[in-house]
Amino acid sequence: MQALAKKLKALRIGDVAVRRNPVFYRSMRAQLQALENADLDVRREWTHSRLRDTLSFAARSAYARRVGASALLESWPPLQKSVVRTDPAAFVSGSRLLAARASTGGTTGMPLQLTRSLRSIVFEQACIDEMIRRLGADPHHARIAVLRGDNIKDPSDFTPPFWRAAAGGQRLLFSSNHLNANTVAAYAQALEQFRPDVLWAYPTALEALCVLLQGKQRELRIARVLTSSEMMHPSLWQLAERTLHCRLLDYYGQAERVAFAYATRAQEYRFLPGYAYVELQPVAAEAGHVDYEIVGTALWNSAMSLPRYRTGDLLRLPASWGAAQLEEVTLGTRAFAGVLGRDNDILISPDGTRLTGIDHFQRDVSHVRRIQVIQEAVDRVRILVLADADYDAQDADRLMSNVRGKLPDSMHVSIEHSVALERSALGKIPFVIHRPQVRELLNSARDAGIDA
Repeated sequence: MQALAKKLKALRIGDVAVRRNPVFYRSMRAQLQALENADLDVRREWTHSRLRDTLSFAARSAYARRVGASALLESWPPLQKSVVRTDPAAFVSGSRLLAARASTGGTTGMPLQLTRSLRSIVFEQACIDEMIRRLGADPHHARIAVLRGDNIKDPSDFTPPFWRAAAGGQRLLFSSNHLNANTVAAYAQALEQFRPDVLWAYPTALEALCVLLQGKQRELRIARVLTSSEMMHPSLWQLAERTLHCRLLDYYGQAERVAFAYATRAQEYRFLPGYAYVELQPVAAEAGHVDYEIVGTALWNSAMSLPRYRTGDLLRLPASWGAAQLEEVTLGTRAFAGVLGRDNDILISPDGTRLTGIDHFQRDVSHVRRIQVIQEAVDRVRILVLADADYDAQDADRLMSNVRGKLPDSMHVSIEHSVALERSALGKIPFVIHRPQVRELLNSARDAGIDA
């Protein structure tokens, strides 16, 4: 299964043979549509029924026997990433004959090894196809331009083309790492010639495209944009709509397949009903709001369902919302503003204090498009700034003032005006980067049972 899926992935036949397998695809799409049209009671009943079946199957795993888990959700302790990373085989249940191996992106430098059932692969495709349909395109026939983490050519080779065709010519894969002020005209021309029905992009790559186009005063129209895999800032939503004259849909998910949410308007996200069983665990509270961690159980991956998996991703919801409102959020009938980021978007001080509120550094600072926080050591932090032309010393001073309001004097801080931010191996741009020494300290805290 693994070898076959890899060979077919770049071919259009792979859509039919694997990702849109006719044995499962049609019924899965029908189930998604039925739940989308269902009220809260129907969604609750279906999700709990599916959860019981999932946990009954997961109870056959070595991990379940180790912790004494059963078909009851309460018998499963919240699952830390480190536990899965240490022994992924312990979470596999059932035959691996029709299953494929995969891994997380490894943004923290430590990917997880995963196993996905064929049904899980097909259901994931059905969910993504549903997002494309909500943009008004036919996922089976749409021409899709991809601006994500694909490796197209040597990163030091800046001669066109920076793209290649895939899926029988229905997709055009672009390199995000070659996109800059000198190459953006070539990208724009290629997009115009390809005439995509949908541009599928990382938010950071989309931002770079829009900013570069504006800088060159280059007109480009793309009817639909689909984004995922990184945080989507509301300001970028407006920038993309204004620059590309597009409809935009952003969706949230993860390689572990334990939660899925989407938005067709900025700051109006909803969990997709039927995808997973989602729990919201409170982790911090401030005046007027509570931060919750997303804890999910995959409902379609019989090979490795990861019951009560701690994603590390956070939501911020009004403190006035009680159990009824939280259930509406998890079942997709109530919207929320979006995923804040990860629980590892923190810094650690020399005395071991976990420093949160890193997302506040940029607050009320003008002329800054994006920042990246790099903790080089426990006592040293660098902040890279992607700035507009009007960024000046006053903006830098305000940024430093915000930073100093969060970090102790024992931590040296430098702010650097940069033309590019650091990327992961998959082309993503993490908000916070921990160098190995710092990462080891954070991992030690997690393994010791401390929320981090």
